[in-house]
Amino acid sequence: MTFAVETHGLGKQYVRGAAQRHFHTLRDALSEWAGRAAGRKPPPESGSGTEQFWALKDVSFAIEPGEVVGIIGRNGSGKSTLLKIIAQITAPTVGEVRLHGRTGTLLEVGTGFHPELTGRENVFLNGTILGMHRTEIAQKFDEIVAFSGVEDFIDTPVKRYSSGMQMRLAFAVAAHLDPEILVIDEVLAVGDAEFQKKCLGKIEDLSHTGRTILFVSHNMAVVDQLCQRVILLDHGSLIEDSTDAYALTSRYLFGDSSKITASGEWRTSPGHRLENDYFSLNLFRVRDDHDNTISTALPNDQQAIVEISLTIKKQHPNFTFGYSMTNEAGTCVYWSTTTDEKYPQIIPGKVLLSSAIPKKFLNQGLFRLELIAAIHHLEWFSEPNATPVVAFLRINGVLRDSRHWPNTRPGVLAPNLTWHTRYV
Repeated sequence: MTFAVETHGLGKQYVRGAAQRHFHTLRDALSEWAGRAAGRKPPPESGSGTEQFWALKDVSFAIEPGEVVGIIGRNGSGKSTLLKIIAQITAPTVGEVRLHGRTGTLLEVGTGFHPELTGRENVFLNGTILGMHRTEIAQKFDEIVAFSGVEDFIDTPVKRYSSGMQMRLAFAVAAHLDPEILVIDEVLAVGDAEFQKKCLGKIEDLSHTGRTILFVSHNMAVVDQLCQRVILLDHGSLIEDSTDAYALTSRYLFGDSSKITASGEWRTSPGHRLENDYFSLNLFRVRDDHDNTISTALPNDQQAIVEISLTIKKQHPNFTFGYSMTNEAGTCVYWSTTTDEKYPQIIPGKVLLSSAIPKKFLNQGLFRLELIAAIHHLEWFSEPNATPVVAFLRINGVLRDSRHWPNTRPGVLAPNLTWHTRYV
């Protein structure tokens, strides 16, 4: 099989604190010569200490044509260095990259733009760099300009564009000139919500036409939406390469503290059970209104339902079941249990407990739900912060009907509360 992108043992080394060169005058040279002649040692050269470090270390993977791959990691993990090597902007210290197809690159706002040239001239310049003929660029020109929304400034020098305008035009050029491989680095952090939505739609359209896309972003909801595969980097090393994007991005958001498979459900299995004299747990999950376990980001305007399936062996009047919710910052959002209100006695047999998380209630982000199971004030069977019975829920966008809050707003919660207007 011919891969679109292959990396083999890729490594990139940089040097911190490069030595400073000291330029001598004739007077300095004569003084040093005289000093040596007198037996004096020359003073140590300042700034001579250097430190080598590897921004990338032994990174190997292969990407098939048409795959959309997200590359994630903390700041300094090597994401941008990797993309610059793949885009052939910088060379690796060791290893090699093999590319099969024309590559379009969007690494930073305005990368490849000449500030003195107009937007029109830069479109043709960028197209030429991508290997397009002038006639091909001319055929796409109107579509590029219309998408970018800078029609009124297309004959203005780019140096007078705002960063948002530069990003709009740069993205429009890269996305419309039909590269087989498109490399994108966090460009959607710039620009308004409407244009970000437009960009995401265009990337999705490109992915359906067989383009290979490498996408770096700190927005895990966007990675979930776009990518069928995710590569996690940390301190220059490839930590994990997974086709379960939601699970990997969830573990990434919760960091090393989460050793559990990040999923919308926990099921009993051999070696993975919760059973005692009173009950056995069959299932703990978060589902949608269509009875499907939630395995990707749920829009804020849809409700989620928490389910606990049990087989009760022996009755107890103080049974307490429920869950705790924690956000990715480690803040406890709330606890909810069956003892929050008067609840019917749970008798022996199979029982399914459920409780809805209202729509337009949680803010955008990732939430960890841990099972609460106890005999109230007597015994814990599953205690928050000390249980392997965990499910994850990610909330994404659509935070309110108002045009003023298209994205994440401050706070853990984002409830839609009713306001009344009365003139007095």
